[in-house]
Amino acid sequence: MGAAFLMAMAAVGPGFLTQTATFTGQMGANFGFAIGICILVDIVVQLNIWRIIIVSGKRAQVIANDVFPGLGYVLSFLVAVGGFFFNIGNIGGAGLGLNVLFGISPENGAIIAAAIAVKILIVKNALKAMDRTVMLLAVIKVGILAYILAIMKVPYAPAIHHTFMPTQINFYSIVTIVGGTVGGYISFAGGHRLLEGGLHGKENIKYVNEGALTGIGLASVIRIMLFLAGLAVVITGAKLNPANPAASIFQSAAGGFGYKFFGLLIFASGMSSIIGSTFTSTSFLDYAVGGKQEGAFKQYRTAFIIAFIVLSTAVFYFVGNPAQVLVVVGAANGFVLPIALTILLIASNRTKIMGTKYRHPLWLTITGWVVVLFMAFASVETVINLVH
Repeated sequence: MGAAFLMAMAAVGPGFLTQTATFTGQMGANFGFAIGICILVDIVVQLNIWRIIIVSGKRAQVIANDVFPGLGYVLSFLVAVGGFFFNIGNIGGAGLGLNVLFGISPENGAIIAAAIAVKILIVKNALKAMDRTVMLLAVIKVGILAYILAIMKVPYAPAIHHTFMPTQINFYSIVTIVGGTVGGYISFAGGHRLLEGGLHGKENIKYVNEGALTGIGLASVIRIMLFLAGLAVVITGAKLNPANPAASIFQSAAGGFGYKFFGLLIFASGMSSIIGSTFTSTSFLDYAVGGKQEGAFKQYRTAFIIAFIVLSTAVFYFVGNPAQVLVVVGAANGFVLPIALTILLIASNRTKIMGTKYRHPLWLTITGWVVVLFMAFASVETVINLVH
């Protein structure tokens, strides 16, 4: 279950909160359609990617190099850079949470959050510590959102109606939230966590299915809860503050008390995503991408982790709050997704990579290519609309 929680909590970070609140404010109930598409895409992406990684017993960058020499370097670069920029927002979000809760400056709060994350990731039995931490943070997030929904008048009927019969479709919102949920490093968080825990081979497919569906389900439940809370505010005619739309939801729902709840939520979200982003991004750096030297750099894993978090924290400290970056990077990860999924789908039918006794399910192959084409189309539409 650790892989499932890692994937879900890596996805449900400050960027996730900002994206969901932003698009709910802009689109109202129509955003439910984008969430529905996102959930379907998430299922196809994670079942494909996790299965291919676990059956092959190789990390994604090694698989990419097996598909075409040097391609692993490209994939590692895309994932690590995207993870790094997302981590700046994650650390900033955790720092903002401590600011709301205790009045500490966001910059100093970010340093405290970074120190906690480093401690969790480098202690002895770090995998167990990481798993327990993200599980606790998941419980906190769901509990806070459940309370907020309980005290609000939620417009369930319009939300359901527009989810299936939208009057507005925004491809930018779809690309962004898909990218923020299963794009970039998040696609590989669960698969790499299972490998790190020693699971690989065809006989472990059941853990892939259970973990991927659990992780997607948890992330989807949290997104739907936040969407409904935001919609309850928007439908009254209230405007969300574009500088901090997620905080507006909680303030409107429960005043100053709700704002404190928001602080706890964004701190929990920031911490879980710092852990997920750092673990997954450094898993692309910690192992040589050539395949032949896999594991050669394991001795440097701690140094990679510390450097990744320290650099992310330094950028936030000196540059400031990257709220808009969180939305833009989510979209960028959405652009990366069809590239990453294409590489792994090609690998899924090569016996040299997957072994002679495995056949990738036809339905996963077909739906995987449908997602590749859809995300490529949606990405092109997004670029065209942004240009105009």
